[in-house]
Amino acid sequence: VQLQASGGGLVQAGGSLRLSCVASGRIFSINDMGWYRQAPGKQRELVATITSGGSTNYADSVKGRFTISRDNAKNTVYLQMNSLKPEDTAVYYCNADILRSGTFRYADYWGQGTLVTVSS
Repeated sequence: VQLQASGGGLVQAGGSLRLSCVASGRIFSINDMGWYRQAPGKQRELVATITSGGSTNYADSVKGRFTISRDNAKNTVYLQMNSLKPEDTAVYYCNADILRSGTFRYADYWGQGTLVTVSS
């Protein structure tokens, strides 16, 4: 099982970016999916999560600006980021709780990270 994130880049403050993350491999089911970020010199922090049923949770710092969504048929999670600020600059990682085919326990998987840089 692999998670492949894409969509990062350089954007000016106030701009928008959309991140995508596709899960591939022998997947039977995906539970929660989410995005985390890690800025230079800081710990990784939660940005947003979404359950298989579509319930969402956001960090206070991104509420009202970021929207997480998913396409269960495509095993894909998205993060629409609007009104970006320089403090949103970080490597963004996708995460998913996945049940592999032929196994009986969900496991935590991480994507490779995609860099988002917001200039002032």
